[in-house]
Amino acid sequence: MPVPYWRLSSFYLCYFATLGAFIPYWSLYLKENGFNSAEIGQLSALLVGTKIIAPNLWGWIADRSRKNLRIIRWTSFFAALLFAGFLAIHNYVEFAWLTIAFSFFWNAPLPLYEAITLSHLRADSHGYSRIRLWGSVGFILTVTAVGHLLDSHPIVLLPFLITALLAMNWLTTLATPESRHIGHDRHPIRWANIIKKPEVIAFLLVYVLLQFAHAPYYVFYSIYLKQHLYSTTTTGLLWSLGVIAEIVLFLFMKGLLKRYSLRGILLTSLLFAVLRWVLIGGYVDNTSLLIVAQLLHAATFGGTHIAAIHFVHRYFDQHHQSKGQALYHSLSFGLGGMLGSLASGHYWESLGSHVIYSTAAVCSGIAYIIAYIWVGRKECCYT
Repeated sequence: MPVPYWRLSSFYLCYFATLGAFIPYWSLYLKENGFNSAEIGQLSALLVGTKIIAPNLWGWIADRSRKNLRIIRWTSFFAALLFAGFLAIHNYVEFAWLTIAFSFFWNAPLPLYEAITLSHLRADSHGYSRIRLWGSVGFILTVTAVGHLLDSHPIVLLPFLITALLAMNWLTTLATPESRHIGHDRHPIRWANIIKKPEVIAFLLVYVLLQFAHAPYYVFYSIYLKQHLYSTTTTGLLWSLGVIAEIVLFLFMKGLLKRYSLRGILLTSLLFAVLRWVLIGGYVDNTSLLIVAQLLHAATFGGTHIAAIHFVHRYFDQHHQSKGQALYHSLSFGLGGMLGSLASGHYWESLGSHVIYSTAAVCSGIAYIIAYIWVGRKECCYT
């Protein structure tokens, strides 16, 4: 059966278009609503913290029920429905509870969809980057458009825009076709036997550290730029530049994967992560170096994410693909992102941005050392 390229791509387009409206500007919306840096960090931590539990729960249900697509559709629907509640609330406690409820459903679809996409691709898993690049396109479209819009309109429009994008994302799931399941092995690999392997543990730790390092970027980068007198439009363009670089990498990733090892791509990307946080933390008033730092997003997110998706596909057998993708997302974006959000929110004002981003660089350096010693030295891990 041919790969349903456009129907798979449309989900990534809308999902990351939603993130393009959400990630760069939600902290600005929270600040406009009177929340301080610590509260913004806490709300951001709640948003990603549910990834520790939610993707694993949904992934376990999906692998047991074999109903990935049905779960994706229902969780996408409830995510849109619950986010609409932000239109009617104002205080911190209400924001906190609604953030938990919304993110419990919002954090479910992506890892399950990754498993569906790879199932459709089958032997041509290197073609994943050509589908995933449309997510980057969607991010660019909204981060640029919303940044321009918010320069001339009140930021109170933001939750309306995000609710509409979430509804569009749900509609794309209705057009996604089911993937045919590969037959079961007679002797499936036990889940515990996979996750206790040192290379798998090291791989997951690397990505926890990597997303811990990314957290101050996701939570405070827009606020950071505003403090240094960058306009909302310029902020949106800088976010977009990083994702444009990511798209270029995705276009060439299929060829790179044939020419270079996953290990080489991961290690190179981690070194670029160290450089990126040093540039952002130390040279915010130098626009040229900020541009260089944003171009490195191709490696620090794009390169590391593509490597992770393929490592998970390699490490976890066909019975555990949904749980494997969920575990990767929950520990990296969930645990790493939550801890990074809490830490950066707590220390942003007392220690300052330079120390925060320097710490991010150190974490990326530690991740490089762990990856160099343990990750990618074996061709496969679950056999």
